[in-house]
Amino acid sequence: MTQTSIVSQSIPTGTRPIAYTCPSCGYGEMHVFYEVRNVPVHSCLMMPNEQEAKDFPSGDVVLGFCGNCGFITNTEYNASDASYSPTYEDQQSFSPTFNSFAGRLAQRMIDKYDLAGKHIVEIGCSKGDFLLMMCEMSQGSGVGIDPSAIVGRVESEAVSRVKFIGEYYSEKHADQVGEFICCRHTLEHIHQTEELIQTVRRSIENRNDTIVFFEIPDMGRVLRETAYEDIYYEHCSYFTPGTLARLFRKSGFEVIDLYLDYGDQYLMIEAKPIQGISTKIHPAEESVQDVANDVEQFAAAIGPKLNHWKTHLETMKAEGKRVAVWGSGSKCVAFLTTLNTLDLIDCIVDINPHRQGKFIPGVAQEIRSPEVLKEYKPDEIILMNGIYTSEIQKMLDEMGVETTIVAI
Repeated sequence: MTQTSIVSQSIPTGTRPIAYTCPSCGYGEMHVFYEVRNVPVHSCLMMPNEQEAKDFPSGDVVLGFCGNCGFITNTEYNASDASYSPTYEDQQSFSPTFNSFAGRLAQRMIDKYDLAGKHIVEIGCSKGDFLLMMCEMSQGSGVGIDPSAIVGRVESEAVSRVKFIGEYYSEKHADQVGEFICCRHTLEHIHQTEELIQTVRRSIENRNDTIVFFEIPDMGRVLRETAYEDIYYEHCSYFTPGTLARLFRKSGFEVIDLYLDYGDQYLMIEAKPIQGISTKIHPAEESVQDVANDVEQFAAAIGPKLNHWKTHLETMKAEGKRVAVWGSGSKCVAFLTTLNTLDLIDCIVDINPHRQGKFIPGVAQEIRSPEVLKEYKPDEIILMNGIYTSEIQKMLDEMGVETTIVAI
């Protein structure tokens, strides 16, 4: 089947074509299906005061779908807006739920690929939580590459065996190759996705025993659940299992495994380098047409969902009800700025102590400790991620806060 005939069968209805080169496969046309204007270009850069948060730069989200490979990207993304520095605060390891997941993942990788005493490289390591955990559990060594890394932030007995490089990953880091290369929640922040994966492949050269592991949000779930809170400016690249596997294969990898985890929110791929192009198709891969169908479903359902949440917040405000948001990260920013309802919420809490007292870009609200809820006495708490419901209910019970939890 020719490329043209594939594309002709994979165009979602109700979309508009634009001349735009797909960063994942190089095809020269994409189809726009979702637009949000004037949103902050970063969600996790912590602002020191309200005014700087209000004045934070904004950009547009215009999602385009590639009918050739199924990849989805923000066609209005400008890489010059990226600013990942030590003030970029995305650390999730203050949550017992998240730590439990990370620990299980680390142990599974160590056992599966015999990483005891081995060297591990993490691209986009953030503050180093996962890398240090893996090096502790494997008694190995590691290198973390990330401009937002803060040496010494995370305490660990493995600190002396781990080196942090506070830079963006590039060709200059080609010498940083171990038995295991991992990259968690970074690829979605990279616009030129094919370029990054090929850079990793070139760095490995002929070390065929090196295993590569990537973890990203699953766009299939976002489309099917109209999870618009997971669509924001710095997430410029969106993958489904099939689109991710196709990118890895064309970049010189064979897919070992492809699966979902963390309440089916995260998409995971394990791969190994090979010579040439792999023909091995994983059972979890969907077709380009499947993604096109999900795009159609999202486009039809997103309007009613946005109206539901906006009406809900307006009704709560009109009735004098107190509503708090739990979770101040990217989901919160997307939730409030997409709805344009910043004036309807006046209490946002987060368990991350490095966020508390800071202000949210674009939202311009101060992030407070959950302890404030004892005095605020909310009628409702909107939870940005339902996977934390039990953990948060336990904290509320311990604080004596009685309220209704609603997960978006």
